[in-house]
Amino acid sequence: MTKALLLLQTQNSGDSSALGEMSGLILIIAAGLFIFLLITVFIRRYKRCPSDRILVVYGKVGGGQSAKCIHGGAAFILPVIQDYEYLDLTPISIEVNLVNALSKQNIRVNVPSRFTIGISTEPGIMQNAAERLLGLGQHEIQELAQEIIFGQLRLVVASMDIEEINSDRDKFLTNISESVESELKKVGLKLINVNITDIVDESGYIEALGKEAAAHAINAARKSVAEKNRDGAIGEANASQDERTQVAAANAKAVDGENKAKIEVANSDSLRRQREAEAERVAIAAEKVQAAKALEESYAAEREAEEARAERERSSQQADIIVPAEIDKRKVEIDAEAEAERIRRRAKGEADAILFKAQAEAQGLYEVLTKQAQGLDQIVAAAGNNAKDAVLLLIADKLPELVKTQAEAIKNIKIDKVTVWENGGGKDGKTSTSNFISGMYKAVPPLQEMFNMAGMELPEYLKGKDITANNAASETTTSEDSEEK
Repeated sequence: MTKALLLLQTQNSGDSSALGEMSGLILIIAAGLFIFLLITVFIRRYKRCPSDRILVVYGKVGGGQSAKCIHGGAAFILPVIQDYEYLDLTPISIEVNLVNALSKQNIRVNVPSRFTIGISTEPGIMQNAAERLLGLGQHEIQELAQEIIFGQLRLVVASMDIEEINSDRDKFLTNISESVESELKKVGLKLINVNITDIVDESGYIEALGKEAAAHAINAARKSVAEKNRDGAIGEANASQDERTQVAAANAKAVDGENKAKIEVANSDSLRRQREAEAERVAIAAEKVQAAKALEESYAAEREAEEARAERERSSQQADIIVPAEIDKRKVEIDAEAEAERIRRRAKGEADAILFKAQAEAQGLYEVLTKQAQGLDQIVAAAGNNAKDAVLLLIADKLPELVKTQAEAIKNIKIDKVTVWENGGGKDGKTSTSNFISGMYKAVPPLQEMFNMAGMELPEYLKGKDITANNAASETTTSEDSEEK
């Protein structure tokens, strides 16, 4: 029984290991297939551009461009978001037979020509081709270019005279090339070659110009032959004359050469003797100069030694006398600057304290006046906004103080001695003593006078009129009324 169980366990373990190996193998195969598919897609989407074509990648190419042009390279075409096409660079030959084109002189001419064009590979122009020629066939491109060439060829003919077109073909071809090529670049094309076969006009003007040019050429040739014959005869005579002249000149030149050679020999001997004398003189002078230089250097060395000794003495005296004096001078300057700075700071502090005190006093005065103004505003408001009544309120409030001030004006007058001579009688029953006291009291300004000086009138209840005088006045008025009756 035990052996059977062991055999069963061994078989089960073998099956599980076989399943694990099988699953690992499947994963490896799947990964290999996935990698193979990726490589295949990459190879199929990696496009190489031939030399006779332009690879145009369109779609999402980035950089704000509608397409990306590649010539002579390769690019990876992203699936789904990009696609590609080719532009053929094969040259296109176009026959342009311009008929009845008006020149600058209003003469109609025929200009048969052949133009060779192709798609340009310059970066900017190649971009124009990708935007305007992609998807067009060669025949459609040829028709488009032919229309552009016809128009520009007519403009060039209309801007030139017949004489220029016929005589200056290089200028005519240059104008055509510049005008046509500038327009072809706008659609992505370039001009490769221009060939003008012949230029013919209906009136025969060009043919007449040719005959005139031929006649001029024949006459010029005949004139040239006659001039050449004349020049040959004159040249022969001149040659004979030159021969005799040159022989005589050669003989004279030979004699002159011999004389010059002798003179040069004599000059060479003289120059040699001069050089020898000059060398001797220079040698003697050099010896004397060297001796003088030796003495000069000796004197110079002695002078330098004396100057060095004097400089040493001067430096020693400077260190002993001038340096201490400079130190004392600098110390005095520093002390003076410190004292000046201390005075400036003390003055600045006092000025700041005065300013702060003045600002505080001004602020306090401002607060007092502000409060007084607010109180006066409230008093005026309490008086019904009547300024005169408000003043009366203020005076009524201060009335006890005013009366007290009037009483104190004569309160403290000290009278040591008063001598009165009177007979006991006086006006209105008053004695001299009473009149003296009354006059002294009347010296104090009454309330009525104070109000009059302020431009106001004291109320009747504060004037203090005599009751007796009032009664007398009333009695007088009553008696006058009775008499009239």
